Amino acid sequence: MRAEIKEHAWKQIAEAGASALSLNAIAKQMGVSGPALYRYFAGRDELITELIRDAYRSLADAVHAAAVTGADPAGLAHVLRDWALADPHRYFLIYGTPVPGYHAPEEVTGISSEIMADLLTACAALEPDAPGTPPATPFAAHLADHRDWADGHPAPPAALHRALTFWTRLHGVLSLELAGHFTGMAFDPALLYEAETDGLRAPRG
Repeated sequence: MRAEIKEHAWKQIAEAGASALSLNAIAKQMGVSGPALYRYFAGRDELITELIRDAYRSLADAVHAAAVTGADPAGLAHVLRDWALADPHRYFLIYGTPVPGYHAPEEVTGISSEIMADLLTACAALEPDAPGTPPATPFAAHLADHRDWADGHPAPPAALHRALTFWTRLHGVLSLELAGHFTGMAFDPALLYEAETDGLRAPRG
């Protein structure tokens, strides 16, 4: 029953966005009473939390499966794009506009730290590892003392910078592509994405 409820929820999100999600509407579609669904989910926010947890878990597992085979940041970038293209609504639920009035619990958003940990490890493998190697940029130097977001990962500042560049650059391209902003521009978004990942391959130094 929970799986069926979530299936209808994804359909609602695809049609009207997560902010319009309604347990009563789902109950009507399933031919049951509203109170019947509240035995499975206490309310809209609990249902959204479950959907977000599923989405983060799916992406974290896909990224980790590639990471353990030795994928570099570009390889992880392709995992991210394939995952996003497979279900854009799932992507936008966790990386799009926040749902008004909803705040995901830390236990759910914490799954995203697993994704970042794999990315940081891949980025660190590309960085010079000689003792005393200076940070490559002023921002990398800044990150030496502003790394709480890395959740204790031992990556050097330059790797932290590379990971953030990966995260912001590629999510930017993906979000524009999935939202249809490249439609009519007569170029291949896949090639643009590939060009962006190429900038993540060369070691900084």
